[in-house]
Amino acid sequence: MSGTIHGRCLCGDVTIALSRWTPEISACHCANCRRAGGGLMAGFDAPADAVTVTGEVRRFRAVDFAERAFCPRCGANLWLRDDGGDYELSPALFDDAATFPLVREVYADCAMRFATLAGDHPRIERTEYESQNPHVEASQ
Repeated sequence: MSGTIHGRCLCGDVTIALSRWTPEISACHCANCRRAGGGLMAGFDAPADAVTVTGEVRRFRAVDFAERAFCPRCGANLWLRDDGGDYELSPALFDDAATFPLVREVYADCAMRFATLAGDHPRIERTEYESQNPHVEASQ
């Protein structure tokens, strides 16, 4: 999509403007996402050249191929980004993302019981996802 949407962390110290994005949510139940998100993580993609971030951001090298970012004041999750890749942004930062559909779950067989998501969307299991993304397996 195009236009501009704006998001912010919980305290408002970090703001994010997107000029392009994909209005689809993916959810992940891998061990890293469960730990970082309190049970699961969800995100939507925006190309790096379409993302403008204002404010101080802390980055954490969660795995050897990607970083997670958060606000150092309030701790809000901001994004996950593979090296040189698109941003996978937390939908909760953007009011406009409230209507984006959930289009897939990965590591669906690893979901915590309380984090089972309803709906008719693809549920990709760990073995299938890792067979298609062999760089991920070593990081789990």
